[in-house]
Amino acid sequence: MVFMVITGLILGALLGFVMQRGRFCLTGGFRDMFISKDNRMFYALLIAIAVHAVGIYILIGTGFVQFSAGEFSWLGVVIGSFIFGIGIILAGGCATGTWYRAGEGLIGSWIALATYMLMAAIMRTGPLAPVNNSVSEVTLPSNSLEESTGISVWVFVAVLLAVVTWILVREFKKPKVAIPSLKPKRTGLAHLLFEKRWHPFFTATLIGVIAIAAWPISQVTGRMFGLGITTPSANILQFAVTADMSFINWGVFLVLGIFIGSFIAAKASREFRFRMPDVKTGISSASGGLMMGFGASLAGGCSIGNGLVMTAMMTWQGWTALLFMILGTWTASYFVFIRPMKKKAGNASPQAA
Repeated sequence: MVFMVITGLILGALLGFVMQRGRFCLTGGFRDMFISKDNRMFYALLIAIAVHAVGIYILIGTGFVQFSAGEFSWLGVVIGSFIFGIGIILAGGCATGTWYRAGEGLIGSWIALATYMLMAAIMRTGPLAPVNNSVSEVTLPSNSLEESTGISVWVFVAVLLAVVTWILVREFKKPKVAIPSLKPKRTGLAHLLFEKRWHPFFTATLIGVIAIAAWPISQVTGRMFGLGITTPSANILQFAVTADMSFINWGVFLVLGIFIGSFIAAKASREFRFRMPDVKTGISSASGGLMMGFGASLAGGCSIGNGLVMTAMMTWQGWTALLFMILGTWTASYFVFIRPMKKKAGNASPQAA
């Protein structure tokens, strides 16, 4: 139990610290792909997946980690990931992003986190559990790309590495744009950790390494998985209601650690402050959190569990979920951002004429 608590909190705090300082936000990244054609955060995610994939399959090959892809619950993944993608736009952050932004003092994220946890718990052991279970039972026999195609998993990893290498070469060949910045107030390690802007590719590499470390540490405690956010988040609320210790596992301390690590990073970088949302934003955050909890439960994972971990494991679930999450964010971005701007521009044109 002590090992579970300490390692879960430490690794979670590292993840929260890195994500807060690196501003690693997949919600903003997916949105920006659609609105401003900025793909850098998506490229960063691919880097994290590639690092994770190489590390985890080395661990699997040497026997340190066990993994079974199981069946592919395709219907739940498609529907759930799309709904989750819509929800993260409304909530202003994905599952992990909501945890780390809550650690920055963003009250809207606290609201989204509360409704996310509530809906995830309802989907697992509450009134909607039969719906979740029935949709999850619509499956295809194999979830593994290797098993389905007969092609070695290392071929898929090599293709991903080739794509990531091509992206890196292309990105670093682009002419550098000088971004005006204030004179540093700190020096040395303090400047690097708490003041200097972190490159998203560097942040992604660190997240990939943390994702690798999560597997063997978690499996020592009996939890046979890596990073995961939705189930542990639901477990916190389920334990609070029932006091059933079976809901307490390594993942619970991981997500609590994310909050702690983000708080430490935000305080040290002088970015922590309580920010109260207006009524409209509060309602959007609450409804987004409900959609996140519902969608992630159907899909069997969130932007981390599916979008980072199950993609790195080269599963149909991971890559299908990533595709439909992006489609969900693009759909919501159109109605939340693009359409209102077009209506505003259309209303302004006759007046200008």
